[in-house]
Amino acid sequence: METAKAPDGVRGEMANLGKSVSVRGELSGSEDLYIDGQVEGAIELHGNRLLVGPNGRIKANVNARSAVIQGKLEGNIRATDRVDLKQSAVVLGDIATQRISIEEGAYFKGGVDIQKEAARPEAKAEPKTAVVAGSGVSSGSKAGGPAAATALEPRKS
Repeated sequence: METAKAPDGVRGEMANLGKSVSVRGELSGSEDLYIDGQVEGAIELHGNRLLVGPNGRIKANVNARSAVIQGKLEGNIRATDRVDLKQSAVVLGDIATQRISIEEGAYFKGGVDIQKEAARPEAKAEPKTAVVAGSGVSSGSKAGGPAAATALEPRKS
């Protein structure tokens, strides 16, 4: 069984909810949070990272700086920086973020809204919107390349 490794750049503080923990209601905090149990409600971690372990079962809308999902999440994700869906992830809901990665084998059903980065004078790109739906993301490639590149299609406005 794989345990979430602390990613580079994580501040020293991280709260943990183990796989035997079940929470109903709103979770909020000012430190990174690792969940390997069950949460139903809302998760508010403005400016902090959410990591959902392989045993994590979340039914909540998430608001965080970034999110790394290994388990199951039903709800919308709003991350100001990035969202990473690992191979074992199952996500049902919309994602709004600046950057996203979806590993081959991850299941995702919902919409993706790529947000414009914070104001940069030299970058004048329009926000991009993409929709991913249906039977999940899997390219069938054994090369291990990013599966998201084959599944995202621009939404016509």
